Order: sequence, then C-alpha cells, then structure tokens
Amino acid sequence: MTNSMIVLIEMRNASVKARLTRSARAIVKTLLIAIATVTFYFSCDLALPQSAAAYPFWAQQTYPETPREPTGRIVCANCHLAAKPTEVEVPQSVLPDTVFKAVVKIPYDTSAQQVGADGSKVGLNVGAVLMLPEGFKIAPPERISEELQEEIGDTYFQPYSEDKENIVIVGPLPGEQYQEIVFPVLSPNPATDKNIHFGKYSVHVGGNRGRGQVYPTGEKSNNNLYNASATGTITKITKEEDEDGNVKYLVNIQPESGDVVVDTVPAGPELIVSEGQAVKAGDALTNNPNVGGFGQRDAEIVLQDAGRVKGLIAFIALVMLAQVMLVLKKKQVERVQAAEMNF
Repeated sequence: MTNSMIVLIEMRNASVKARLTRSARAIVKTLLIAIATVTFYFSCDLALPQSAAAYPFWAQQTYPETPREPTGRIVCANCHLAAKPTEVEVPQSVLPDTVFKAVVKIPYDTSAQQVGADGSKVGLNVGAVLMLPEGFKIAPPERISEELQEEIGDTYFQPYSEDKENIVIVGPLPGEQYQEIVFPVLSPNPATDKNIHFGKYSVHVGGNRGRGQVYPTGEKSNNNLYNASATGTITKITKEEDEDGNVKYLVNIQPESGDVVVDTVPAGPELIVSEGQAVKAGDALTNNPNVGGFGQRDAEIVLQDAGRVKGLIAFIALVMLAQVMLVLKKKQVERVQAAEMNF
C-alpha cells in the first residue's frame, strides 16, 4: 500500500469521525432542548396552577386514552363540578363520505361573570368535547362549503390525540359568541375502509362553561366555596398580598382547646364571616362564586347505505303500484259482473 493511499484512508477516517462527532453533538443538543422544554412546561404548571383557561388541555394530559370513563361520565366533570345543560343536534342518518354538521349548544346567562385566576370578574369561556364513532372525523377545509364555513367561524378543532381523530375538542372560546359550536363532520366510507360498517352508532358530547372548581392535581381553584376546617371562634381575618400582587385572606379560628387554625382563602370568593363569629367545621367561610358548569349528552346517528335507501324506495313504489293495480282489477271485475247481470 502506497503512502498516498494511506494518507487518503486516514483523511477519510478523520472525516467520518468528524461527521459522527457533529451528529452526536446535534443529538445531545436536541435532547437538552427537549428536556428544557418539558421542564419549562411542568414548572409553569406548578408555579401558575390557576391558569386553567385551556381546560380541554387538562383532559388530554390527565386522560390520554379517552375522555370518557367506563361509567359513561366524561372526565371534564371531575374538575367542573356544577351540572349545567348541554344539547347536541346531529342528523338521524348520514350517507358515506358526506359532510354534515353536529351542533353543540351550551346555553347560559351571558350577563353572568366568573371569578378570574386573579380574583377579578371576567366573562365566561366555553368549550366542548365531541366523541364521534370510529371513522368519523372533522372534514378537511376543501370539503367544507362556504355556507357551512360561515356557521363555523374561526373555531379551531383539535383532535384528542394523533390516533383518535374521531374525538374532537374545542375551546376555550368566548361564551358570548359561541353558545352554539358547529362541528363539520366527514362520515367514513365502508367501501374504502373495511373496518367501517353500516349501522347505528353512538355520539357523546360534553359542554362546559366557566372555570373549574378543582385542578387535576386535586387542589381547589379560587372559583369555589371555602369552608371552615375547625370548630371555634374567628379571632382575626388578615388580608395579604404577595410580590406578584395576588391577594389572599387568612382566617384564624380558635378552637375551644388547642392551637389556632388558619384557613387560607384566595381572592375571588367573598367572605361571609367576620371576626368574633363562631363557626363549626364545614361551615361556609365564603359565598360560592361559580356561575358555570358542565353537562353531557348522548345521541345516535345511522351510517346509511345508499343502496338500501334506493331499495326501500323501489319496494315502496312496487307496493303502491300493486295496490293501484288491485284497485283497477277490482273495478274491472265489478264492471264484468254488472254486465253479466244486465245480460
């Protein structure tokens, strides 16, 4: 082997090592960025747990498989404890590979205001979870008509997960504008998907208005009723404010025996007790500021075979024709019988 060949081999090896080193550095850099991103989001959740405006996001994080429990309850009810009405309108039947609309109605008094994370009064937001049958999904933009697009507005539809396009979440949206949320749905085609069959399917809907009373971590939000944790006399009520401007109240309760118990009430709920007042464990210290709630409904939809509809129409037409022929035949027989009698 000549010296020039040895030099070329060494240069190639050095080039390969350099590429491997750059690749390793790129991988390490990507991993560090991913770890930093995840740490940042989790730190935000822990540091600012009251930023609960994106309530559908909590359901995705806490229940990644499905938002519906085996009991039939949609998991949003775990945080939004008040029960409120929710309505859904879907067609009785749809044909394969067609776009139709599902309308979720979330009624509430638009003059009502909820307690914000900082304790101020703000308008209510709304959101919805639409659980469609397998194979159904949100229609692509090119399949949505202009008329339907006007009804949809600027609503953004998000699939529950990458492998569950039939479960769609929406929100938060301003409640004054979106008491009716229109979902453009594309039905599947059994001719192209052998896992889909004609028949009747269930549709599950959850609709929410306002903030929740419990965070997924189990902590109370300030949109809640606060109760006394001990029986005794309220000796002092102190108002405190932290560096971020968040206000809270410290209610000191002196039991008949033992140390003073301090209950913390965040800004938002209004205190309905005063110093010197006797309270029992479980008595309300504040009003209940919640004006929102969650509701769910179930509906049914039939994926109809166009051939069956045509067959039914043809059968009805044949029956009607047969009835007409029988009537005409009867009239003919009556005329023959009348002629024979006259003869």
